[in-house]
Amino acid sequence: QVQLVESGGGSVQPGGSLTLTCASSGYARYCMAWVRHAPGKEREGVATIDSDGLPRYADSVKGRFTISQDSTKNTVYLQMNSLKPEDSATYYCMIRPGSSWCPSSQHAYNYWGQGTQVTVSS
Repeated sequence: QVQLVESGGGSVQPGGSLTLTCASSGYARYCMAWVRHAPGKEREGVATIDSDGLPRYADSVKGRFTISQDSTKNTVYLQMNSLKPEDSATYYCMIRPGSSWCPSSQHAYNYWGQGTQVTVSS
């Protein structure tokens, strides 16, 4: 059974930084994604990275967030800089094994992590 384990959430002041980590089972081809869900808002895609290392970002985080991976450790990272209060949410990582295609629909991802809370507040 695929298991995604997230870590790295917490509380930070506006302008601060956090790095989220998602450890998964090893796959040769995959797409991994981060999404976030804040109370009262729709779930929002944040970033994706495929097994070839190609990153993509939502406009709301471009220039502030960086997604990267360590394939040897089957781990994906989300470095979040210049955090804003509107970045506060529960962040989930997802994986779609078997292909490097990263679908836009969150429903196309097979497995989800348990979520990690990020709070940005002064």
